[in-house]
Amino acid sequence: MDIFAPFAGHVRFEVEDGQAVAAGDRLAVVEAVKVEANVVAPGPGTARRSAVEDFTAVDGGDLLLTLEELQ
Repeated sequence: MDIFAPFAGHVRFEVEDGQAVAAGDRLAVVEAVKVEANVVAPGPGTARRSAVEDFTAVDGGDLLLTLEELQ
């Protein structure tokens, strides 16, 4: 499952590539003009951070990471 930025800003990841996460875990935070939006896992999986680097400027709808199903 692809996870996208909710709006334009700078992304700060809270998980490492390959880290297992549970539903509701915070994956990243997108910040713009002192407004922060938590990006949370919709379900359990493994985070794959290959789309953008930490502290990168993103636009709303940009791919942040992929959440793979747990094997």
